[in-house]
Amino acid sequence: MSEPQKVADRPGAAPPAANSVDGFFKISERGSTFAREVRGGFATFFTMAYILVLNPIILGSAKDKFGHQLDSVQLVTATALVAAVMTIIMGVGGNLPLALAAGLGLNAVVAFQIAPLMSWDDAMGLVVLEGLLICVLVVTGLREAIMHAIPGPLKAAIGVGIGLFIAFIGFVDAGFVTRIPDVASTTVPVQLGGTGTLSGWPILVFCLGVLLTIGLIARKVKGAILISIVTMTFVALIINSVADIKSWGLTTPAWPDKIAATPDFGLIGDFSLFGAFGETTVITVVLLIFTLILSDFFDTMGTVVGITAEAGLLDEEGKVPNLGRVLLIDGAAAVAGGASSSSSATSYIESAAGVGEGARTGFANLITGGLFAGALFLTPILTIVPMQAAAPALVAVGFLMMTQVKHIDWDKYEIAIPAFLTIAVMPFTYSITNGIGAGFLAYVLIKTVLGKAKEVHWLLWGTSALFLIYFAIDPIQQLFGTK
Repeated sequence: MSEPQKVADRPGAAPPAANSVDGFFKISERGSTFAREVRGGFATFFTMAYILVLNPIILGSAKDKFGHQLDSVQLVTATALVAAVMTIIMGVGGNLPLALAAGLGLNAVVAFQIAPLMSWDDAMGLVVLEGLLICVLVVTGLREAIMHAIPGPLKAAIGVGIGLFIAFIGFVDAGFVTRIPDVASTTVPVQLGGTGTLSGWPILVFCLGVLLTIGLIARKVKGAILISIVTMTFVALIINSVADIKSWGLTTPAWPDKIAATPDFGLIGDFSLFGAFGETTVITVVLLIFTLILSDFFDTMGTVVGITAEAGLLDEEGKVPNLGRVLLIDGAAAVAGGASSSSSATSYIESAAGVGEGARTGFANLITGGLFAGALFLTPILTIVPMQAAAPALVAVGFLMMTQVKHIDWDKYEIAIPAFLTIAVMPFTYSITNGIGAGFLAYVLIKTVLGKAKEVHWLLWGTSALFLIYFAIDPIQQLFGTK
């Protein structure tokens, strides 16, 4: 979003609140409207609704130590329930357009790294412990203090890196970019389309969606992102009804046999808080919890900073409004995810789609959360949006977040190099946490080399030390004989 737009979004003299709801969420004060908040809520939901399909696939495909698998239908219910409840709580308590759901990456760690060592109940218990420990860090003020200790240009770099990351996710999820299975036989790890060329109707839907989205944004059409998602979904429905295409991916744009489905809450409450300690060594349990905490901690930090900055909500000191409550709710979401067996829930970078649509307050979360609540009963109808129709929004949002790059002084190497590494490592390793870690370590190192070690906040020293452990987790596990 351009700077003039941001200034317009937050006028010097805010108009009076139209009603109590407006006053509570500060909709007019933040230069927004109810219509923009509603559009933003819909846009965020449609860009992250894939989690209702993907999370059950990831968790449901894995087996625990005893060969047990989680029920996919129950996983859909648990995923939707946690996303609905925690997104609404974030909207009311944090008043930011920041939706939450089961975290990708974190669910893979739970499914393929933790569950094989213990029962599902024990694995989800570790997720609950992780969430509780994060809440302790928030209550003690440590988590918020770390966020405030980050230099402004590095915060901007985090936002830019997330922009590139989210755009890359859009390209990959739509099939515009694909992984090459046998990387050793080629010079590149990814390629255009499935075979090095663009082919098939789904890719056409995505490409048309990107063109439509950027055209509408360039024309400054209100609701550009949501208009594109809805339009291309209908185009995909028409194409699929005529051609009966099998290569849409996770979600096929076809009218379902039934509109409603009965939710199954069978997984809610299935966790054992300390059971893991009886299944494996204490060192292994501690390392697993450490991995979960660090990933969740910094994924959320990057997302909150990036989304808030893009929305133009950072104050004069670069601080996030209601940060303490936001971080506490995010920690509680991890607890809720573990307690429901849907894995740790966390803030979603796809919330940027809602911000790009104009959302500036937690009212948008009421819409997004309401749609997830509706998904408990209307999953068949709400999951007809293919990624090829939703992914163009991620590409467009990537551009909007990229504009924060102007806040980085590229002639000042002591900040430019860490900023570059932060921006580059995020999309290249498919991880927000990895990008932040690389930037922190480079920042501390360069400041030390230049004789400016005293300028580094002590919290950044401590955090960088933790990142050294994080990046060296494999040799550490081998050293202690836990791998």
